[in-house]
Amino acid sequence: MTLADLLRALEQQMPGLVLDGDAAVTLDKARGGTHPHGLAGNIIAALGAGLPGTEAAISRSQAITALGPIRLVCMKDDAPVEDFRLVERWVHAIDGAYNDEALRNKQEGGAG
Repeated sequence: MTLADLLRALEQQMPGLVLDGDAAVTLDKARGGTHPHGLAGNIIAALGAGLPGTEAAISRSQAITALGPIRLVCMKDDAPVEDFRLVERWVHAIDGAYNDEALRNKQEGGAG
């Protein structure tokens, strides 16, 4: 799955929170700190870290690993519980996106 595919899938699960324009514009805004949702922008920037752009492939493990440092910050005692919940929501949404992709691939492979 490309980062663009992942961001579009996440937008379907969390409407209005992920995309701010198309995937490339969203990544640029996240990297520049101008995404309208601060924590979501940080997450998107982390997902795109090390990738040349949104058409680059990103695996489930890369995506979940990218959230690791953000999760640790949000797990601190003085961190807002809403931030922790939002990061956990992203983790579940990422898993869902990759599960949906695996099911689609399985169905397409079995239909042939």
